[in-house]
Amino acid sequence: MTPSLDLTTCPSLTAMVRDQAERLGERTLLAAKSDGVWHRLSWRQTWDAALALAGGLKALGIVPGDRVALVSENRPEWAIADLAIMAAGAVTVPAYVTNTVADHRHILDNSGARAVIVSTAALAEKVLAAAWAADHAPQVIAIAPPHLRQMSGAPPLAWDAVLAMGRGREAAVLAQVAATRRDDLACVIYTSGTGGTPKGVMLSHGAILHNCRGATLLLADLGLEDEVFLSFLPLSHSYEHTAGLYFPLSLGAEIHYAEGLDHLSANIAEVRPTIMTAVPRLYESMRARMLRGIARESAVTRHLFARTLALGSARIRTGRLPPWQAVEDRVLEKLVRAKVRARMGGRLKAFVSGGAPLPYDLGLFFTALGVRILQGYGQTEAAPVISCNPPGRMRLETVGPPLADTEVRLAADGEILVKGELVMEGYWNDPDATRLALSDGGWLHTGDIGAIDSDGYIRITDRKKDIIVNSGGDNISPQRVEGLLTMEPEIAQAMVVGDRRPHLVALLVPAEEWATAWAQAQGRAADLAALVADTAFRRAVAEAVERVNAGLSPIEKVRKFTLSAEPFSVANSLLTPTMKIRRHLIREAYGAQLEALYEERR
Repeated sequence: MTPSLDLTTCPSLTAMVRDQAERLGERTLLAAKSDGVWHRLSWRQTWDAALALAGGLKALGIVPGDRVALVSENRPEWAIADLAIMAAGAVTVPAYVTNTVADHRHILDNSGARAVIVSTAALAEKVLAAAWAADHAPQVIAIAPPHLRQMSGAPPLAWDAVLAMGRGREAAVLAQVAATRRDDLACVIYTSGTGGTPKGVMLSHGAILHNCRGATLLLADLGLEDEVFLSFLPLSHSYEHTAGLYFPLSLGAEIHYAEGLDHLSANIAEVRPTIMTAVPRLYESMRARMLRGIARESAVTRHLFARTLALGSARIRTGRLPPWQAVEDRVLEKLVRAKVRARMGGRLKAFVSGGAPLPYDLGLFFTALGVRILQGYGQTEAAPVISCNPPGRMRLETVGPPLADTEVRLAADGEILVKGELVMEGYWNDPDATRLALSDGGWLHTGDIGAIDSDGYIRITDRKKDIIVNSGGDNISPQRVEGLLTMEPEIAQAMVVGDRRPHLVALLVPAEEWATAWAQAQGRAADLAALVADTAFRRAVAEAVERVNAGLSPIEKVRKFTLSAEPFSVANSLLTPTMKIRRHLIREAYGAQLEALYEERR
């Protein structure tokens, strides 16, 4: 069923979903798996639950403009809660499930949340501790009963009880939905904190609707009809919040919630999504699994796979193949590419990549195998999508042209500036940061350095705030060097430093699979903690660094490195939930080791 909404004039996100629910009724909207079975909710069931919860929030004293925090893994109740908060006229404040008690308290205090909705008992322990310690303790609503070992504040209300409180109040909620406008605040989304304390980005209903309209126009050539999405990224991140929730809602699509990374391949095969959004780290993981699987196949299968990659890559780079290779490529389309697409459900129209730069070789890998992967670009402050490659006119080395009705220009120093309804209202309760981010005329300063070609395609070249300025005054992009390092099989993760220093040094995390194979070949135990201190092991990693250095300019070369046996992860707070490295925290944790590299005698 094709979308029939006019997203240009649609007054709010809640009005959009109200109208879709009236139109689509008993069609499936949300699905989640439990006890091995997919459980589904229709559009009508979802909207009725949202109306009831909104009525319950109003009964608890939530008034328009109040902030309500939401802490939950991806599940149908997340979408219902988000819709309910906005239907009550309030503002959603999503929070990551990986947050610490201190993180939760910062968000609760900074946003002044009047209430917080939390899902599991395990998450409730941290949320309750933060709520009870907050400056103004919010009312906690628990989807699952929490384990109250020690009471030190008001007990939470049960989700079902709040829904029951709201039944019979639908008329008041619908009146609020009708009164909500595009420029009203929809949510305050806190940034991941790659460089310090997270700031609350204020996004209007119109900003997200602008993104949904732009995405619809961009992907129209795919034939948007009866779409099925598999939601994997955290809904608390603006990328999934828009691209994985409200964009599908605007299309009248189905949304299935993945069980997690360990079950993702199985979920893809079961759900057979038509569109899926994710970050490059997920696609890197998928490529690695595919290559490991191919390595176990017969010599003939390995040859056919390699030949498919080679011919597909050549066709993409040059635009055409010689006649004899074109024939071979068409044969491989049936022998190899069709099987790859079948492993991904058989009806995937596109992967969409965002949240971080997509390495060119990674995009080339999937495209050469016949799997369309569209690289986009954005940030939370733009709701978040600014640009994306259109399906029929992809340029893998770019992030595509701007979405419809989105202005993009370059500042004198090359910084990308953005203007349009998608731009945030500012940072919550932080006028100084808002003035730095938004210039006169409403231009958003992205902090990214780029170039725009004659067709309007944007290429990101550097991150302004992450640029290293060495002691010689040279500007160096750490992300470029780190990306090249992690393309080597020996290196899983990397962070380079060198600001105001004569040269670059790096912290490297060895690739576990390679390290295990190296240890076995040497007849040693595959204990990474012991290996990183082994001289021969370090020499093997050094060979990888030197291979990278051979292709770098003198100022970009990594002169020395240190190794860590512990990967950067969300659990140890060294990665954001969208897999970006937290430079300031890594520097805090490994500062002494990195500093020692500059003190060593050459």
